[in-house]
Amino acid sequence: MYRYIGNKTRLLAEITSTAMEFIDEGSVVADLMAGTGAVSAEFRRLGFSVIASDIMTYSRWHLIVQLLLSKSPSFSGLESLLTGSGSPYKRVLAYLNSLDPVQGYFYREFSPEGIPANGSPSRKYFTSENASKIDAIRVKINEWIDEGALTLNEEALLKHTLIMSANEVANISGTYGYFMSRFSSSALAEIALTPVRLHRGRTDHTVLQGRAEELAPNLSADLCYLDPPYIKRQYAANYHILETLARGDEPEAAGKSGLRPWRDQYSNLCTKTKSKETFARIIGEMDCPVFLISYSEDGLFPVEELYDLFSDFGKVSLREIDYKRFRSNQSRLSKQITEYIIVVEKR
Repeated sequence: MYRYIGNKTRLLAEITSTAMEFIDEGSVVADLMAGTGAVSAEFRRLGFSVIASDIMTYSRWHLIVQLLLSKSPSFSGLESLLTGSGSPYKRVLAYLNSLDPVQGYFYREFSPEGIPANGSPSRKYFTSENASKIDAIRVKINEWIDEGALTLNEEALLKHTLIMSANEVANISGTYGYFMSRFSSSALAEIALTPVRLHRGRTDHTVLQGRAEELAPNLSADLCYLDPPYIKRQYAANYHILETLARGDEPEAAGKSGLRPWRDQYSNLCTKTKSKETFARIIGEMDCPVFLISYSEDGLFPVEELYDLFSDFGKVSLREIDYKRFRSNQSRLSKQITEYIIVVEKR
């Protein structure tokens, strides 16, 4: 997966081992801020029934692939286009990779040869060649959707694959908040859709899209894992290009960085004024006896404040994990950071 703010891949063992102190194999686990799906996929691998959600559209596609697929879909609606050998998935990717470039939205808004519609200087998120290939692939996928040629799972797999492949050649230092002034060696490589690995296992899971606080009152689970934003940086702004790839639209690209309109996906958990109220709503209104909340010493609140808040709902315990911090070469932050797993056992 791409480098994602707060990604928990390296903490999976601690998260799942803590969870298994409270639930048995086959129990229902909810992951309501699932992001790239790493934690949800691990709970699937361990035999749990998973309910996963996130407010971002790209996360929805990731989660469908991570949880609902175990083999390549048939792509029967595209059968007349598919030639050669291999799975239908691989043949569809070969077809998309063979498309002629199109100088469309991504070329105009996110490449050095493009002329942004708002008059800003050209942007360098992708080389002009890669941006025009992305345009060709986006146009074709949209055509197939409009024609009804793709099932939901097939659309998810193609968009997930496109997002992962585009990320490999994106000219960014970590997030999509801005592009680098010079193209990196990886950004100069030619984009190519490559098959993603599909994991075997049960597929009777649930994938939702929405705000955790709005979904929680209508959900029931044996354990709920929450990985909230720790800081003020909004995911919708920092991953705007991935959201555009996921939606397949052509929004206004605002300012020098080309942000899409993103306020509809604003997270209350990125603000001090609304975070506690949002936490309280999720925990108080969801039918679930145990909550695991990941947090960090870099978070908006001292962990003691959250401990006091969660104590209103039941027994609270705290696990501390020493963790190696990601930091830039210029950063003065320490190399180590303390991550927390807060356990709330509701009364």
